Amino acid sequence: MQYVVLLRGINVGGRNKVAMPALRDHLGEHFGAVRSYIQSGNVLLESDRSAAQVAAHIEQSLPTAFALDSALVRVLVLDEDAYRYDVGFYLGATRDEVEPHLVANPEVDEVVCGDLAFYHRRVIALASRSWLTRIIGKPVYGSLTLRNWRTTTTLHGMLDAPA
Repeated sequence: MQYVVLLRGINVGGRNKVAMPALRDHLGEHFGAVRSYIQSGNVLLESDRSAAQVAAHIEQSLPTAFALDSALVRVLVLDEDAYRYDVGFYLGATRDEVEPHLVANPEVDEVVCGDLAFYHRRVIALASRSWLTRIIGKPVYGSLTLRNWRTTTTLHGMLDAPA
């Protein structure tokens, strides 16, 4: 399983300094395919363990491997396969017009509205219980275009690439 690991409390304000090569080496002793992004504790790795087990292991092992104020360090491990992300762009509609029609099932969905689009996350294993599909029958649906997160971020990346 691939995970995104977000470390809180390292390399912030000159405290809890951890060099990314040293962090990658440390995590590489316990997990596979360890990569990092910038100096603020963003890590991708592979493991057969659950997200909770990975988080617990990292939280316990970091203070022993590095000189850290462990009260500041927190670990969030995200399973990229646990959720599906979508973006609904407004076409001739405003946030105020769209937002009342976005009903979320609190057990499955989360919806956040921005100025130009809404962002939707749902648990993949419970996708059939998602309430996002209810917007299809609403008059405002004709003023939206939906894209999955991967498509949205790929298009964004293409903006900086040569044509």
